[in-house]
Amino acid sequence: MSAVALLVDFGSTFTKVVAVDLERPAIIGRAQHPSTVDSDVNVGLDRALAALPAAARADVRLMRAASSARGGLRLVAVGLIPELTAQAARQAALGAGAKVLRVFSHQMTRGDVEALAALRPDLVLLAGGTDGGNREVILHNAAAIADAALTAPVIVAGNRVVRDELQSRLERGGKRCYATENVLPELDRVNVEPARAVIREAFVAHIVEAKGLEHAAARFDGPIVPTPAAVLDAAQLLADGTPGQPGWGDLMVVDVGGATTDVHSVSRAPPGPGLVPRGLPEPIVKRTVEGDLGVRVNAQSVVELAALHELRPELAAVLRTADAQRRADFLAAHTEALPATTQQLQLDVAMACACVDIAVERHVGHVQQSWGTRGPVQLLHGKDLRDVRALIGVGGVFAHGTEPAAALRAGLARADRPESLRPESPSLHHDGGYVFYAMGLLAQHDAPLALRLLAGALTAHA
Repeated sequence: MSAVALLVDFGSTFTKVVAVDLERPAIIGRAQHPSTVDSDVNVGLDRALAALPAAARADVRLMRAASSARGGLRLVAVGLIPELTAQAARQAALGAGAKVLRVFSHQMTRGDVEALAALRPDLVLLAGGTDGGNREVILHNAAAIADAALTAPVIVAGNRVVRDELQSRLERGGKRCYATENVLPELDRVNVEPARAVIREAFVAHIVEAKGLEHAAARFDGPIVPTPAAVLDAAQLLADGTPGQPGWGDLMVVDVGGATTDVHSVSRAPPGPGLVPRGLPEPIVKRTVEGDLGVRVNAQSVVELAALHELRPELAAVLRTADAQRRADFLAAHTEALPATTQQLQLDVAMACACVDIAVERHVGHVQQSWGTRGPVQLLHGKDLRDVRALIGVGGVFAHGTEPAAALRAGLARADRPESLRPESPSLHHDGGYVFYAMGLLAQHDAPLALRLLAGALTAHA
C-alpha cells in the first residue's frame, strides 16, 4: 500500500484537495467541495476527501494545508516615506501571502487612525526609519496604533534603535506585538525576509483562529499557511530547482481568481542595457495583488476598466457593451455562475484576458525618459521582466476555461506600450489541475518530489 500526502486549500468558495502517492510518485487524486467556513470547515473538507478515489485515502502519511478563506490574510502597512519604508513594508507583506488593504505614510492623523480601525485588518505591519535614522514618526505612529480601536496584532519592523520602546508602548495599549528586523535598515538595502517570516508566524498564531480554521488545524502536519504564500513557494521552487534538479529559470505566474488577480515573478536578471534603476531595489521574488481584478466578484470593475482604454482593443470591444455590463452585474451577485451561451463564454474569456493584461502591466517595470547633463536618460521604475523564460497561468480560468493560451498571451509584451517591460517571448504553460499551491505545500516535506510533480503537471502551449 502506497504512502499518501493530502494537500488542502481552504478557499473562500471551494475547499480543494490534491492527493499524492509519495512512493510512485504521482498525483493520484483531486477533489473539491464548496467551503463551509461560516460553520465548520471540517464539513467541507470531509466531503472533499470523500470524493477522492479510495486509494487516495487508504494510507495517509502527510496532510498539509493552506487557506485563503474569508479573504485570506488582510494586512495594513504603516511606514515613513511612501517610496522607501512604506514600499519596503509592502514588499514584505505581499511576499508573505498577505493582501495589503492600504499603506499609510508619514505621521498618522486622527483620520488615518479611524480609517485603519474601519478596515479591520488581520495584521498591522509598522515600519519607519532606517536603523539609527528617524525616530519621531514611528514612535508617533506606534502610540496612535496602541490607542486605536483595533484588535489586530502589530508587527514592528522599523528603526531598531527604538524597537523595545515601540513594543512596550504597543503592549501597554493592549496590542499583541511581534518585533523583527528593520525592513529598510539602510536607504539602499531592503531586508524583507525576516518580516515575511514573522507575518507567516502571526498568521498561524492568530489568524487561523479568526478565520474559523482552528477546528481543522490539529488534523495537519505543520501550520496552515496563506495560499498565496504556498503559490509563491512553488514558483520559487520551479524557478530555482533543487541541488539535484535544475529549475526553469526566471518566470512569472499569473493567478486569476474571482475577486483578485495575483502576479508572482522570480527573476535575477539585471536591468537591460542603458536602463538606470530608480527607487528601492526590486526583490528577486516579487508578488503583487490586484484587488479590483477578478472574473466574478470584481467582474463589474473589469468591465469598467474597459471604458478607460487600458485594454487591448480586441478585449475592449467585447467588454464595452451593454450586454457585458449586465452580465458583469449578474456575476458579481452570483459568483458561482458558469457560462451557458457562446456569448457568455466569450465574455468570460475576455474578462480573464483583461485580468491578465492589466495585472501584468501593473506588476512589471516601466521606462521613463528623462534628461541629464549628458542628454537623455532611460529611468527604470520597477523590474525589467522582458526576458523571463516562462509565463504560467493558475486559477479557475486556466483549470476550467476554454482558452487558457489566449489568457496567457494577454500578458505578453505590447507594441503599443514599449515603455512596459513585460515578458517578450516566454514559453506558455497553465496549471490545469489546481496543483500549484499543493506543490508549494509538498515542498516543505520533499522539495525534489514537489518539483518533479509540478513540472510534469503543467500544460505547455505553442
